[in-house]
Amino acid sequence: MRSAPSPAQAARDAFGARLREIRLDAGLTGRGLAAVTGWQASKISRIEHATRTPSADDVRAWVTHCGAEEQLSDLLAALRAVEGMYVEFSGRERAGFRHIQQQGAHLYDRTRRFRIYEPGVIPGLFQTPEYAEARLRRIAEVRGVPDDVAEAVRIRMARQRVLDANDRRFAVVLEEWALSARIGSAEVMAAQLAHLLTVCVRHNVSLGVVPMSVERTMWQSPGFWMFDETQVNVETPTAELTITQPREVQMYARVFAELAGMATVGASARALIVAAIERLEVQTVRQPSAMASPVEDTRP
Repeated sequence: MRSAPSPAQAARDAFGARLREIRLDAGLTGRGLAAVTGWQASKISRIEHATRTPSADDVRAWVTHCGAEEQLSDLLAALRAVEGMYVEFSGRERAGFRHIQQQGAHLYDRTRRFRIYEPGVIPGLFQTPEYAEARLRRIAEVRGVPDDVAEAVRIRMARQRVLDANDRRFAVVLEEWALSARIGSAEVMAAQLAHLLTVCVRHNVSLGVVPMSVERTMWQSPGFWMFDETQVNVETPTAELTITQPREVQMYARVFAELAGMATVGASARALIVAAIERLEVQTVRQPSAMASPVEDTRP
C-alpha cells in the first residue's frame, strides 16, 4: 500500500496543482507557457508535479504570462509557506533546546496579538520554571537531545517579559484536560496552576477554558499559536509547521474563534483551575508524586 505523503510534500503537490490550474485557465499548454517564459518544457512539468519548487521570480513570470497577476501576493505567501512550513525537530535539536528557544525571539518581539490554543499543556509564556524544566527534560530524554535544559528554561522565562508590554494582547484557550494533564510532581503542577491564576487576571490576558462537559461545536485541534495575522505555528510529534498563507491563517483565526466560543471565562474559568488544584492536593496526600509523560512542546 502506498504511504500517504508528508504534510510538506502535500503542500508542494497542492502548490504545483494550483499553478497548473492557472495555466489551464489561461488556455496555455505546458509547451506554450515554456515558449513565452523562455523555459524548457520540462521545467513546467517538474513545477506542476512538485519535483521542483519554483522561485519567487518563477511564480511572478508564471502569473504574468497567464494573466493572473491578481493572485501573485497569495501565491508568494503560499510559496513561503511551502519553503518553510515543515522543519523536523531532529535537525533543529542537534544543537539542543537553547538554540530553538533563541530562534523564536524575533517573532515574539514583533508580535502584538497572540492567540494561543493548547489542548493538553500550559503555554510556555505562562509556565513556571519547574513545570518547563520537567517538560523539556523528559522530551530531551525521549528524543536524545543534548542536555541544555537549564539554559533553555532560563531563556523561556526571560521571554515572558513580553507579558509586561502594554501594547501586546494574549488570548488563550485551553482544554480543561490541560489543567489535569500532570507535568512533574503534583506539587509542581499545583504551583503551575496557581501561577496560571495570577497570570490570567492581567489586563492584557484573556483566558478561556473549554470544559470537558461542554457540547462541542468545534473539534479538538492540535495546539497552535497565532502571531498577529501573519503566521501560525503548529507542532506535530516530529516537526513544526509554519503557516503564512493568508487564506490558511484566516482559517485558523476562525477555528480559534469557534474554540473560544465554547470556552468559559472569568470566574468560571478560574473555578476550573481551583478545582484542578484541589484534586492535586488530594493526590499529594494519597500517593507519592510521579513524572507524567508530557505532551510534546518545544515551541519557543
